Amino acid sequence: MKLKDLLENIIETDISENFAGKKICAIACDSRCVVQDSLFVTIPGTNAHGIHFIDEAIQKGAAVIVTEHEFVSQISQKNKNVCVLGVKEPSKVLKEILVRFYGHPSQKVQTIGVTGTNGKTTITYLLESIFTRAQERCAVIGTVNYRIGKKILPSKNTTPGLVENQIYLSQLAEEGIKYCVMEVSSHALNQGRVELIDFSTAIFTNLTGDHLDYHRDMEQYFQAKSILFKRLSAQANAIINTDDRYGQRLIEMTKAKVLTYGINHPADVRAVDIKMQLTGSQFTVIFPEGNCTIKTQLIGGHNIYNILACAASAFAQGMNLDQIKNGVEVLTSVPGRLEKVEGPVDFHVYVDYAHTEDALKNVLTSIKKVSSSKIILVFGCGGNRDKTKRPQMGKAAGLFADWSIVTSDNPRQEDPQTIIEEISQGFIKENYEIIADRREAITKALSLAQKNDVVLIAGKGHENYQIFKDQTIHFDDTEIVRNYLVAHVYH
Repeated sequence: MKLKDLLENIIETDISENFAGKKICAIACDSRCVVQDSLFVTIPGTNAHGIHFIDEAIQKGAAVIVTEHEFVSQISQKNKNVCVLGVKEPSKVLKEILVRFYGHPSQKVQTIGVTGTNGKTTITYLLESIFTRAQERCAVIGTVNYRIGKKILPSKNTTPGLVENQIYLSQLAEEGIKYCVMEVSSHALNQGRVELIDFSTAIFTNLTGDHLDYHRDMEQYFQAKSILFKRLSAQANAIINTDDRYGQRLIEMTKAKVLTYGINHPADVRAVDIKMQLTGSQFTVIFPEGNCTIKTQLIGGHNIYNILACAASAFAQGMNLDQIKNGVEVLTSVPGRLEKVEGPVDFHVYVDYAHTEDALKNVLTSIKKVSSSKIILVFGCGGNRDKTKRPQMGKAAGLFADWSIVTSDNPRQEDPQTIIEEISQGFIKENYEIIADRREAITKALSLAQKNDVVLIAGKGHENYQIFKDQTIHFDDTEIVRNYLVAHVYH
């Protein structure tokens, strides 16, 4: 698109004839994403302002810089071959430019946003399975990775940035992909990363303590989550967990068509006749129009809620009950979500992403409901994250696991031992030990397991790395378990 056409009625500043006909190939607000002939907009970031990266953007090929008026003169003097334009509000102008450049791709791709503390990733996998079985093309943007058409991209954030979202959705629209299921984090909502997306459906899972290092308290955390539902149109669907007290509040905060789900309270989509085992669950789902029985290999009550959420969403999107049932039942596991590590042993090993008190409690109680054997837990807490949950996770571990090994997670810039000590303060019984090295902790847990015991390795799930102060190393909980089983069973 030519620069003059891109900026018409958006920027009042006159564009010189030298640049008016310039073809713009990309829009960026992150210098790392700049390509040749990009238009680069300087906006505040989480840690720094875009004005500090103008030189880098120009070196990488930015042809146009849009910034605050006061910076235009000094940038122009240094860069005669670059068009520098001053505006009052670069953030506002960026959004208008993105709309002009990409043309509202979420109006062409039905975008389903999933938010809440727990369950987001599992729900995206379930919905992807339902749509795929129904022969509808579906993309997923989430914590594990971004699956866009035939491409699988690494996930940088649970929810991409404002510009990246428009790029991804426009690619889906070009490829004729009908659905995009997106995990929407509270950070993304608070920072406006999904502002230009017209969600056709939004799903609320639950709200429990997390990210209180970023949000001051639970009310601010909830208000961030509520943004997704406040912005829904009257034609959109709001899929809400009525068993969650925050979900009950959300019902009154959206103008969208509400479809509730739950187990304990009246809901439009409910699970009854629930039977749970260590090998999976069976239950009947009651819909506004009929019901169906679902058998799933996903374990635990929390996964029944996840299935209800995706079932209600798929129903709202027009899927029939057979399509929903088949899509749910064909999904046997989700990476790092109570994922069983198979091996020739007489005990059970699971890897799970649980990194909050509520998630850890849910997984442990789900296992206890279907197994009377001992639970051996390995877990830690991430550094430079919400410190308030550390003793709470210690308390949950002490109450619901038979034996816990407290270890390191991703300590980042913090001292691992300090994190471990803060976790240990929450234990109310002496049913734990400390092994800071995560590999040693996993190995010790596996060596303690006896027939029918359950070893749960929590906190990192699908992650294949460990972040320390001075380095990031390859580390995969599942890989550690498999290597142990090979070394100690076959030799």
